[in-house]
Amino acid sequence: MKARLVVFPIKGRKWCFGRSVDPAAAQAQAARTPSTLRDLWDTITSKPKPLNANAELLLDFASNKMNKAWVGLEKAPEGTVKNKIYGLGLRLLARVKPSEIFLKSITKEVSKVHVAYPPSLNARLVRRRLRHIALRGNIIHKKYFYGSVSLLPFTFAFSVLPLPNIPFFWISFRTYSHWQALQGSERLLRLVSDCSGTQKSDASNKSKDELHKPLGCPWVLEPSEELEKLICDGEEGNDGVNKKAVKDICKTFHLNKNDILKFWDSM
Repeated sequence: MKARLVVFPIKGRKWCFGRSVDPAAAQAQAARTPSTLRDLWDTITSKPKPLNANAELLLDFASNKMNKAWVGLEKAPEGTVKNKIYGLGLRLLARVKPSEIFLKSITKEVSKVHVAYPPSLNARLVRRRLRHIALRGNIIHKKYFYGSVSLLPFTFAFSVLPLPNIPFFWISFRTYSHWQALQGSERLLRLVSDCSGTQKSDASNKSKDELHKPLGCPWVLEPSEELEKLICDGEEGNDGVNKKAVKDICKTFHLNKNDILKFWDSM
């Protein structure tokens, strides 16, 4: 599956990374995930699968259930316990770093990336920044994944309370989130690192556009004049790109506005 990534600077060395939202792909993924325990059991036992494939299926099933539970909390009446838990969840989710959200979007189905970036940037610099966020994410999320796993047994102590075991659900979510980001960082690193030798060889005999699209590579760099114009229109000197321009970029390139604005808020 092809994924479209959008990369642009917002202020100095602060860059923004996002993946264009594809509703059709999200719906197809949801349709492939079993909705009940019976469907899950039938899927696992119908055909022999590797252990890691069954583990991913179980994680997708659990994630789907957690998403449905979250939607239920969101619809809870104002002032109820569920509504207060939802408010607490929103405050906790606001602390999740935008780089983690970006890496989680590079799912196992992604086999090729098209990277849109302002033409004023050097193409090699764009690839270098993508490799950097992938390498850094690999180190950070591997550490936090094992840390979250080690904390899970301690959260069972809260199950004796007559309230939802919020620590257990939060640590479980963070464990799964770090695992997704770790997998995404590894996949992104493989995708943007391939064909580096092909790009360097015979570079003097290739045009600029050919260098952006090496034959058979899993990455394609696409300079976007439209993205360049939106950035230039929103620049405010040393303050970088303003929030309105970031929102316009999100609308034009089908990015999740809330996730992308986290990069802007971190300036």
